[in-house]
Amino acid sequence: MFRSNRVVIAVCLVFAMLFSCKSKSTSSKELEPEKKNILFILADDYGYNDLSFRNNKYYETPNIDRIAKEGTAFNEGYAACRVCSPSRASIMTGTFPARHGITDWIGARSGEKWREKKRFNKLMPAEYNHELNKEATTLPEALKEQGYTTFFAGKWHLGEKGSWPEDHGFDINKGGWDAGGPRGGYFAPFKNPNLEDHQDGENLSMRLAKETVNFMKEHKDQKFFAYLSFYAVHGAIQTSQGKWQKYRNKAIKNGVADHGFEMGHFLPIKQTQDNPVYAGLVESMDDAVGEVLKGLEELGLDKNTIVVFTSDNGGVSAGDSFSTSNLPLRGGKGYQYEGGIKEPYFIKVPWLKNQVKENNTPVTGTDFYPTLLDLVGAELKPESHKDGISLVPLLQGKQTKERPLIWHYPHYGNQGGEPSSIIRLGDWKLIHYYEDDRNELYNITNDLEERNNVVEKHPELATKLHQQLFDYLKDVNANYPKKDPLYSAKKEQEYLHKIATKKLKSLEKQRLNYLKEDFKPNADWWGSKQTID
Repeated sequence: MFRSNRVVIAVCLVFAMLFSCKSKSTSSKELEPEKKNILFILADDYGYNDLSFRNNKYYETPNIDRIAKEGTAFNEGYAACRVCSPSRASIMTGTFPARHGITDWIGARSGEKWREKKRFNKLMPAEYNHELNKEATTLPEALKEQGYTTFFAGKWHLGEKGSWPEDHGFDINKGGWDAGGPRGGYFAPFKNPNLEDHQDGENLSMRLAKETVNFMKEHKDQKFFAYLSFYAVHGAIQTSQGKWQKYRNKAIKNGVADHGFEMGHFLPIKQTQDNPVYAGLVESMDDAVGEVLKGLEELGLDKNTIVVFTSDNGGVSAGDSFSTSNLPLRGGKGYQYEGGIKEPYFIKVPWLKNQVKENNTPVTGTDFYPTLLDLVGAELKPESHKDGISLVPLLQGKQTKERPLIWHYPHYGNQGGEPSSIIRLGDWKLIHYYEDDRNELYNITNDLEERNNVVEKHPELATKLHQQLFDYLKDVNANYPKKDPLYSAKKEQEYLHKIATKKLKSLEKQRLNYLKEDFKPNADWWGSKQTID
């Protein structure tokens, strides 16, 4: 009898163990949803420090902050280029600009046409591709192969009609077309052929958010890839009177600096965060992000939707609307320095076990393609995303093999940057300048502001990185700028003197004008600030 009881007990224990293991396995499996969605949010011209998550005391971005806090913040996250179109093409293709050939914003002058800018530079910018390669398998096309319904809202700027979102894998397109900025401003009428006007004065960022929520609602029972690509915070900057007043008051309370600009190589560069029009535009975009996050929750999709937030290049500290300062990062949009390429870079995966809060590995825009495929359980396409890697190991606190990141911008651009190429490997960043073929070398970890060029202290390292950079550029048949035979040093110096005197003075006056108590750009606040060229 006693022995029989022991047998029964043993059998029961075995069944209990099996049931326990099965339960644990089932529980673990249930953490990962069968249907995984993706919400990719891309801001335009939005700088690394233009959010309260980075302890910023001026801008207020609680909704963007939430994505960073609930996901992984990549502290060394980069855009693939210092201007928009190349970065956007890199997200779509998983390749660096030198490889896909869109090395400048589409519409920028190149070759001899650059002389029309009357800047009298030494070089004629390189030629570049003016649309996304139709032969490339884009990220939305790869996801469609996995049964995803794909949606695009907002800024495209990757080609004219025939090379719009619907031509590169998106089933639905709301507002994506040729333009790189909001042609009608941030308040309706939008003057956008792919975004129907509703009522005058409607906010563009919020409209795009609502279009995204409507799409998710209509497709909540399907796997979807929703790509929300804000026109914000690109110039010409605009905001509402209420938000202007709020940030005007904050700027006054913080104390107005006696000067807000310092002269860079070609243009003045903003040194202060005190523009109430821009700050209001930032908050409006954050409000729109909040609308989409609320929509996810109300639809019951927040537990099975990956959320990505990033930008296409640095904040505009020179050129365009001279909107913000990226300090302590040097420069901004269009520049070869960290302020031009370092970005907010956040990924939230609700079901991912052991997702880390932050990571300090250098990553870039080409990595989104393979990472998202990996997260949804699809096979990677290394023949497509040749310059990207999956960041899933980093999201889980593991390591990846050290690799070089490459930037190639053989152009001058509108913001004052110089034609150059960059390689970053580990802590080191080498910049090669095409005007005079010189190199600069910085230890980014020890010299975030890029003030100490140590190329003469580390000649062997500089030579090694230079060789590695140009081996890659040669391998992908990169285009280069050419010397302008009509270059006049005298004319260039006259131009620069004018910029350093008249332009600088007018910018300082404009900065203070934004902060005047009776500042009124016009009667209805639409068109509050036109682009400075």
